[in-house]
Amino acid sequence: MASMRDIKRRRDSIQSTGQITKAMKLVSTVKLQRAKGKAESTKPYSDLMYETVSNILAKSGNINHRYLVAGESTKKAVITITGNRGLAGGYNSNIDKLIINSGFNKDDVDIIAIGTKGRDFLKRKGYNIAKDCSDVINEPLYTDAKEICDELLERFAAGEIGEIYLAYTSFKNTVVHIPKLIKLLPVSTEDLKSEEGDKKVDTTPMSYEPEEDEALDMIIPKYVCSLIYGALIESVASENGARMQAMDNATSNAEDLISKLSLQYNRARQGAITQEITEIIGGANATG
Repeated sequence: MASMRDIKRRRDSIQSTGQITKAMKLVSTVKLQRAKGKAESTKPYSDLMYETVSNILAKSGNINHRYLVAGESTKKAVITITGNRGLAGGYNSNIDKLIINSGFNKDDVDIIAIGTKGRDFLKRKGYNIAKDCSDVINEPLYTDAKEICDELLERFAAGEIGEIYLAYTSFKNTVVHIPKLIKLLPVSTEDLKSEEGDKKVDTTPMSYEPEEDEALDMIIPKYVCSLIYGALIESVASENGARMQAMDNATSNAEDLISKLSLQYNRARQGAITQEITEIIGGANATG
């Protein structure tokens, strides 16, 4: 049986840890409230942009545009958005699993890493980290998303990559965060049908004004950029929500352990007192 000193040391250690996790929960809660407002205002626009432009691109399948036709390259550029810090439950590992279970050949994947946790894990697994933009996740700006977007579109148009994907954590509410892997370019009718499920997809050819090349040159960069920016904002909210939950669970577990250890300590203390009294009485009887 553990001594009173050992029990007390462990209880004090857990109390210190519980104070840290409680403080981290409060910090995450404050950050979540700020990030949640941005995510809730950005998400409807990003979702509608994806739905609208996906429909436009799917109906433009017969147009030979540089952003609509997959090149000969088998390379896939995958933007992975994770955090720079841990202690957020399964937030980071869910994105890692999403990439590993995607079925992509790792030799054909270029990772554009946003977040050191995903970057380090995928690098250890043998994936090529083509670009590290981990600082972006600290305070996402639209200009950051545009810079990433412009570089990827340039590589796509040059034929260096054949497909562009985005892996991030969608923010549904404070406690529900859904890891997603979506295909940004090129978008085909089949892709749209898979996204829409059983919904009937209208594939009537799209009529453009001005000419389709000019229109698509304006639409597609804004489409890709808005989705990347929306994913960054949602990921920040999801990370803080996940960390708040994790720290809340850790604090609750610490409180349960402290309660159990306090009970053990009191029992050990009572046992020690009882033994001391018994020894005193035994000694008195012996001398009497």
